[in-house]
Amino acid sequence: MKVIVGISGASGANLGIKTLKALPDTIQKHLILSEHAQIVLEKEENLTIHQNHEIWASVASGSYGADAMIVTPCSMNTLAKIACGIADNLITRAAAVMIKERRTLVLAPREIPYSPIALENMHKLSMMGVIIAPPVLAYYGEQNTLEAMENFMIGKWFDLLGIENDLYKRWDDK
Repeated sequence: MKVIVGISGASGANLGIKTLKALPDTIQKHLILSEHAQIVLEKEENLTIHQNHEIWASVASGSYGADAMIVTPCSMNTLAKIACGIADNLITRAAAVMIKERRTLVLAPREIPYSPIALENMHKLSMMGVIIAPPVLAYYGEQNTLEAMENFMIGKWFDLLGIENDLYKRWDDK
């Protein structure tokens, strides 16, 4: 499986990195950093780091065959560009390819409260099949630490991407 992780905006970028690191080693990982996500990462196995201006990168093509993409955090600027079909950087271009190819695209918008414009953009994207999954906590999983809360959100995103995980306590009959 090939998964693209896009990190746009500086606020909450650490959650994107944690999502990337939690992906199983069997997955080929591609990371796209926006200019505002100034985070230095060490090279990991199965990880290709793309600069956001590298519009020519493999993940910008439908023929590359990426299986899924998540943008976390997803700034309102990036969300609006994706909703309007503006593909002026690698994150928005790769997202446009995922929509065009009808592949799984998950956006995790990070800013609250949502403006009417942001909600309209989310609705438009949702109607196209894009999954809007902001980092929202659950209270049934007994998350007592920030790490446990983040693991819950990442686990839910992995569920949406079709990636098996045991990052959070699931609801059961007990």
